[in-house]
This record gives sequence, C-alpha cells and structure tokens, in this order.
Amino acid sequence: MKDEPDTGGRGALQPQGAGGQRDAAAAHQENAAVADRLRQAAGLLAAQGANPFRVSAYRRAADAVERLDDDLRHVFSAGGRMAIDAIPGIGPSLAGAISELLATGGWSFLERLKGASDPEALFCSIPGIGPKLAHRVHAVLRIDTLEELEAAAHDGRLLTVPGFGARRVAEVRTSLAALLGRISRVSQSRGEEPDVATLLDVDREYRDKAARGVLRRIAPKRFNPSGEAWLPVLHTERGPWHFSVLYSNTARAHELGRSGDWVVVYFHRDGAPEGRRTAVTETHGPGRGCRTIRGREQECLGIDPTGHSG
Repeated sequence: MKDEPDTGGRGALQPQGAGGQRDAAAAHQENAAVADRLRQAAGLLAAQGANPFRVSAYRRAADAVERLDDDLRHVFSAGGRMAIDAIPGIGPSLAGAISELLATGGWSFLERLKGASDPEALFCSIPGIGPKLAHRVHAVLRIDTLEELEAAAHDGRLLTVPGFGARRVAEVRTSLAALLGRISRVSQSRGEEPDVATLLDVDREYRDKAARGVLRRIAPKRFNPSGEAWLPVLHTERGPWHFSVLYSNTARAHELGRSGDWVVVYFHRDGAPEGRRTAVTETHGPGRGCRTIRGREQECLGIDPTGHSG
C-alpha cells in the first residue's frame, strides 16, 4: 500500500523532545496538570468502590508531583519510567501511568474510568498516524491498545490497512519501540499475568455483581448515542494483582450481540505493566458453554465457573 499523507493528533499534555528545556512556569503548569489527572483517577476509583488504599496511593502520588521542584517532563526525558519511579511517593505502577501521560498526552486507564476510552485518539499519539489512519486501523484490525498496534506492525497486519506502506509501518514500529520502551521499562517480564483460575474468578465476580445491579455504572462515549450510564465497572484485587473489569464496548462485540457476554479484565501489579484478557462464553470445542479466557483456552479446561480447579 502507498503511504498517504496524514496529520497526527495529540492530547492535552504535549509530548516533547528529550533535550527540551522550559521555563519554570511551564514546568509547574504541566506538573499540576499531571497531579490533576491523578486526583481525577482517585476520585473516580473512590466513587466506583475501589480499595481505599489504592485511592490513597493515587492521591499521594498527586501530592508528590505537585510538590516536585523539578520539571517532571525533564525527569522523564532523562531517565524514563525508572526516573519517575524514583520520586518519593510514586510507586512502579503510578510511574507507568505518569510516563504514559507524558509520552502520549493521554492515560488509557483514566479514560476507561470516565467511560471515554478512545483507541483512535490513542493511535493519533504515534507520529505518522492521524485521525483518518487511526480510524482505519481500528475499523480494519479491531485493536484498541498501543501494544496491539505494535504487534500488528510486526506481524504484517498493519500493511493490510489502506494508507500504510512499508515505509510508514517501519516508522510506526520505530516510534512504538521507543515509546513503549520508555513507558514500560521494568525489571519483571512484560508477559507476567495472573493464572486463569484467578481471571475466571474475577470474571465471575463481575458478572454476578453486574447482574445484581450493585456496581457503579458509567456512560461510555463510544456506541452510546443516548448517553446512558449502562456499563458496570468493577475494581477488585486478588493477592498482589489489581483488576478493573468492564463488559466489552467494542464495535465487534456490538455487531455480534456479545456486549453483555464478553468481559474485558485489565490487570496489573507493582513492578509490571498493565495487561488485559477477555473472558467469553465458549461457543464450540471441548469448552463449549463454559467461560474461557481468550488466548488461554487450553488452560481453562477443567476449571469450574467459580474459577477453581475441577
């Protein structure tokens, strides 16, 4: 495919080159903007029933950023996520959140809490991808995250999207490698996940509480022309793992009438980047009729609906 001209978009927090120096007023303003995002997340987590200790961690991080004498962006430019983690009051997980804000101008976790998750806007944070190409990527490949975009850029799928030629795909791979490396550089493996029994038990808790109507509901901006607050959200924990759980609000789920069956489970623990898996009711094969974790189907065989080994 021939590369087509496209103008990249940016979020409210503007990414900046590693060597840039700014005056104290500009640095203070952006530090305050990051602190404000952290407090927004704390408020939404509290309203949605998250663990109070988790809420307090976000507020402590906001205070730490607001008290910081240094330019937060300069700290990030000089040392990446690890330098943010070294700031007193900010742990590994929140260092990742702040790094994402500084690198992309947005924060996917906060957007999910607000019901405003927009993969197309996220893709626009990558040089060479503007609104038109971002829309095509999402429509053709049905992906939602930068990690999925990176995989598509490497396995050839991105080349199938009109407007992407070999040169643009190579540029996207280079940009994503640098961006995701700075955001997610941690000591543990990127692939670390909870076991499937834990994921299935979180799925069970979410569906049970959603059915009983005890979860806070948010009004997603996508596929919701009436603005109805219909999407239940759960924040829960298992050991060191933190989970945020919602029904899938993707075009594909709505097209297939599975938006009330597909459950997206986001998870993270300190020292590791966020991951996600989708739980569905299997429609064929040996696990037909049972809940299963997409991509880990074989591991789910022999586990009962409560998430314990059978």
